[in-house]
Amino acid sequence: MNESVDLPPGWERPRLAEIAQINPPLDRCVISDDVSVNFVPMRAVEAEGGGLLRPEERAYGDAKKGFTSFLSGDVIMAKITPCMENGKTTVVPELPGSICFGSTEFHVLRPERGVESRWIANFLLQHDTRRAAQRAMTGGVGQMRVPASFLETIQIPLAPAQEQAHVADALDELLSDLDAGVMALEHVRAKLARYRAAVLKAAVEGALTSEWRQQHPNVEPATELVKRILAERRHRWEERQLRSFEENGQSPPKSWKEKYKEPVPPNGSNLPKLPPDWCWTTIDQIAVDVRNGYSSKPDTVGNVPILRISAVRPLKLDLDDLRYLSGDPSEYATFLIEERDLLFTRYNGTRAFVGVCAVVPSLERKFVHPDKLIRARPLPSVPAPAFLALAANVGASRRFLDGRIRTTAGQAGVSGGDIKELPVPLPPAREQLAIIEAVEDNLSIIEHIENEMDDKAAKAHALRQSILRHAFTGQLVPQGPNDEPASELLKRIAAERDARAQQAAAAKRPIRASKKKSPKAP
Repeated sequence: MNESVDLPPGWERPRLAEIAQINPPLDRCVISDDVSVNFVPMRAVEAEGGGLLRPEERAYGDAKKGFTSFLSGDVIMAKITPCMENGKTTVVPELPGSICFGSTEFHVLRPERGVESRWIANFLLQHDTRRAAQRAMTGGVGQMRVPASFLETIQIPLAPAQEQAHVADALDELLSDLDAGVMALEHVRAKLARYRAAVLKAAVEGALTSEWRQQHPNVEPATELVKRILAERRHRWEERQLRSFEENGQSPPKSWKEKYKEPVPPNGSNLPKLPPDWCWTTIDQIAVDVRNGYSSKPDTVGNVPILRISAVRPLKLDLDDLRYLSGDPSEYATFLIEERDLLFTRYNGTRAFVGVCAVVPSLERKFVHPDKLIRARPLPSVPAPAFLALAANVGASRRFLDGRIRTTAGQAGVSGGDIKELPVPLPPAREQLAIIEAVEDNLSIIEHIENEMDDKAAKAHALRQSILRHAFTGQLVPQGPNDEPASELLKRIAAERDARAQQAAAAKRPIRASKKKSPKAP
């Protein structure tokens, strides 16, 4: 935070603790246990000062122990990461009964008379303030918290009382307009997400290429393609067996071909109907070498890249999301990936990312896949592995994998056997290529618009912080020459605090005196 910036005339820079009570106690004698009170979980506070939504109700007896207490008009600020960094800070609005309880991960600030709650909340929402709070955090990884001492010692620019109200009103107006613009961007983003889902659904159900089929009525049906793929699959197996016999100096035994294991066929009982010339198949029928990756932990140093599990997301493979292994790529030959391979996530802490699939693009170097990814290698006669990846993430194929997910020790996962049995719709070869082209055209348009949305959102975010900086340097509204200076406000706050302290001390004296004079029991 830049505390060297000159303040406008009439402003002061006190410590925050001089103008607000930090985590004040609640008078627990004002209500009984059966009275309903407001309860504010962390999820009810919107990020970036978006306000308080969906407060709950609880009995006072259930909330008074183990939760943070506050009142309408107080400022609550998330103290735990990442909620603090996300700007979960707000003024508590007028709620029924005024008394509130909430998450233990809130700090509470109760402004003194003459200090605007909105002034303090907006100050805490500045990036400079949040960065300073982040630097002051204590605790372990994932459980870092802003200590109360940070709020007690941090300095805050303080305008005269009247100017605080004018600035807060101006901020409300400007930021509400900005929020409306951001909300409009989010609506567009939501529509794009629905459009993307509709494109992918239409792709795997045949609706995306319905006109294409009318213009190409005499294509070879997918059933013929599957026959060729299955013949190739068996031929490759026989070639491997013959090489093995030859390498071991053996002659092929009688009936050796009968040991070939037929791939798992699709179970069509629960699969939706497909367009003409399409058919259902399985990953086991059209791919080989379905296996987990390298299981040992990566080294701290090395030059052989191994993908992280997070490198695979639906239809996306991030080749920069890496760790490294020592040695030479040839030492990991069994686990190297190739162009056209399909990669599935085998385990993930997030269920939605379990079993998601991406296709490997052309590679400029060799990559190892880890144990938590499953590799499937489509046979050469498969025309478009990208279509298989698309199908695996959408529709009936995705529903199949959702039904196979199992949870162990907090990790959700699928097996290689599940991937082999995965049913995928298969269009004719030429239509697969047409579908991929149409999907890429549509998704490129969506991504272009999303990039524009991201750029506008970033500009809106920067504008919000610029507005806040102007507010706390006296540049947002004109100063009133006749406003009482903040120094007088600080004197009045100090006097009121002294008076309250004296009243509290006086209230305790008679109680202690009466205890001393009480007669002893006979």
